[in-house]
Amino acid sequence: MELHEVGAILNSKTRDSVMEHSKTIIRGISYKSQDVQEGYLFVAIKGYQQDGHLYIQQAIDNGACAIIGEEKWPNLSVPYFQVENSRKALGLISDHYYDFPTDGKILIGVTGTNGKTTTSSLITHILENNGSSCAFFGSTKNIINGKVYPTINTTPNLLEINRLLAGSKDDVVVMEVSSHALTQHRIEGLSFDYALFTNLSHDHLDYHGSMEDYFQAKRKLFEMLKEDGKAIVNTDDYWGQQLASQLVGHGVPTITIGEYGKRDVKLESYASNPRSLLLKENNEIISIKPLLYGLHNMYNIAIAYGTAKQIGVEKEGIVQSIERFEGVEGRFNVKHLNNGATLIIDYAHTPDALFHCLNTVREQVSNKVIHVFGFRGDRDTTKRREMISISSEMSDCYILTFDDLNSVSQIEMKNTLIGLQEKYGNEKGKVITDRTLAIESAINMAETGDWILITGKGYEKYQQRYYYPVQDDEEAALYFLNEKEE
Repeated sequence: MELHEVGAILNSKTRDSVMEHSKTIIRGISYKSQDVQEGYLFVAIKGYQQDGHLYIQQAIDNGACAIIGEEKWPNLSVPYFQVENSRKALGLISDHYYDFPTDGKILIGVTGTNGKTTTSSLITHILENNGSSCAFFGSTKNIINGKVYPTINTTPNLLEINRLLAGSKDDVVVMEVSSHALTQHRIEGLSFDYALFTNLSHDHLDYHGSMEDYFQAKRKLFEMLKEDGKAIVNTDDYWGQQLASQLVGHGVPTITIGEYGKRDVKLESYASNPRSLLLKENNEIISIKPLLYGLHNMYNIAIAYGTAKQIGVEKEGIVQSIERFEGVEGRFNVKHLNNGATLIIDYAHTPDALFHCLNTVREQVSNKVIHVFGFRGDRDTTKRREMISISSEMSDCYILTFDDLNSVSQIEMKNTLIGLQEKYGNEKGKVITDRTLAIESAINMAETGDWILITGKGYEKYQQRYYYPVQDDEEAALYFLNEKEE
């Protein structure tokens, strides 16, 4: 790409300085000044913690040949393009730079509060087991051409997506789409063949302000459907029902999923032990024996089934794939411990996810349920009371402990947990701030047949050091058991 093309793509008025350098070859694009190399185009983005405009000179010193930004920035030694929205510009330019790498691929976007990772992973599993190669963008990892790449955000920005897809030979792109990515224009310019809605519940209100604003953020995905694109929506969810009504009103083909009323894919019945699921589609009953636990996962299965059918996968192939799907790392992973107890590790960090997690455990066990969880620093504080209420009602014992502290001090978080327990907890609960000691305490009190549920982190690594030299929840539990045996 040559520099003069940037102005045309952005519909930006070119200055004389741009014309002087019009034949300059752009050798890369970055929004991080420290990553800029000779011949790069630097895009200055106003973030929520840092403003990229403050690093324009650093980018130039590192070799930037041109800058895109939102503010007036006179007297630069390289051409400068002023735009209304740098994030949009980044996506637009990266599309051209990487020659539109999503063209010719089926693009599937999955949004919702809970279930995005499981649903996306399940769809990928079904499609790959039925002859399609899938690229995957999710909160746990990115996969291109079968190779796994680390991920920082649930949804990368379009520059990262295009960079990874530039050499992709995959037929399908499956993408978790967060509300942050939608409001921050991270995927501006993508057009989806299928947009999926799992559910909407209390989360991220520190960012969005209200449930209505949170819903409107999620709704943006469905405005990015291709002209012949389709929506697949869980209409048992209140917000899903609102979404489906709006989409149908605008003539968008919408496949409804649910247990109640008339649905295109209906959850006819579900048994927890032994696990079995009956779906109904076009008056035909589809029998499935899933490996996944819980009613919430049956909704995920139904959404994945409906999506795969729309793409053209045969029913038998979908069912066989679902029955072989073992789940996602960190999502209701079951470990049978050598002390006779069962350990569950799950990422649940919202009231709705916590309810479904505990309810699923209750479906499996009549013995004691011990729950270990905490709250992340600098995150939505309005959901904490409800989460404690759910755990105090549904568990036999709960332990409040540290999660990621982020910028919150240990003393502040300790006082927060103690205050929450005193105000909203009951006699079932206690506070043990060290997460590994909290897990040790849970295992100590567990007897044969009891279930221990640890939520909030899944298989994410710890950000701070604890008493036991371990890196995640599973390692903490197994470390203590091994030490106890010795």
